[in-house]
Amino acid sequence: MTTHTTIQVRINGKDRQIDGGHSVRSLLESLELHPGMVVVELNREILARDAYDEHKISDGDALELVHFVGGG
Repeated sequence: MTTHTTIQVRINGKDRQIDGGHSVRSLLESLELHPGMVVVELNREILARDAYDEHKISDGDALELVHFVGGG
């Protein structure tokens, strides 16, 4: 039997419940955002894209996600 844990985070100023255990990269993927097209600020620190796998999301974290949209 597995335990399903949710945590409370703030994403772009809104409180959200998400599954626990996410890295920044897996959270972006679960939100259907391409990691290469997003700038992430985690607890007021801008993260390098190549470090998204290393940073784990914890209860109470605050994230700002800025994604780029191409157009013509």
